[in-house]
Amino acid sequence: MQLKTRKHTYTPEEYLELEEKALYKSEYRNGEIIPMTGGSGNHNKITLAIAAILLYALRRKTNEVFMADMRLWIPQLRQYTYPDVIVTDGQATYTGINNTTVTNPLLIVEVLSKSTKNYDQGEKFTFYRSIPQFKEYVLVEQNQYQVMHYSKTNEGEWIFREYKSENDIIKLKHLDLEISLVDIYQDVNFDDKE
Repeated sequence: MQLKTRKHTYTPEEYLELEEKALYKSEYRNGEIIPMTGGSGNHNKITLAIAAILLYALRRKTNEVFMADMRLWIPQLRQYTYPDVIVTDGQATYTGINNTTVTNPLLIVEVLSKSTKNYDQGEKFTFYRSIPQFKEYVLVEQNQYQVMHYSKTNEGEWIFREYKSENDIIKLKHLDLEISLVDIYQDVNFDDKE
């Protein structure tokens, strides 16, 4: 006779309490706590470059730019995630007792890795689309020039564009901003594999 162990389902409050004390970050998916993997050198360079570009370009606007340590709450699906870069829709709207979790992303950027690529392109994008303010999603490969950009139209449809040349320029319609792939991939070594 085989005994089946019952998996513990955590409440959002239990997750937040554990996350405050944790030595590493975890995501929360409807009762389940999922440990996050670490990032590579290329992952960090790309994330930092994008955040710096956005921070500088949006310095006189009300949007706020956050990097990987800012948590995102997706209330409709009971999810907590840590996107690589978040740009808020106006000033950040926080949830909880401190300013560690935002709820109003306009743009989310994820730098892809082998372990998260399918999740970031599929289920995670589905989760993000449940947020009303969310209008642009950028997925960045870290070992070659390749950026996938999804932009929401006024009719609620998502338009997909792919960029594969170092000379390409991404047009972020909802931020009225352009970013070149040369700037995103500055100092990235494509020979470094994650």
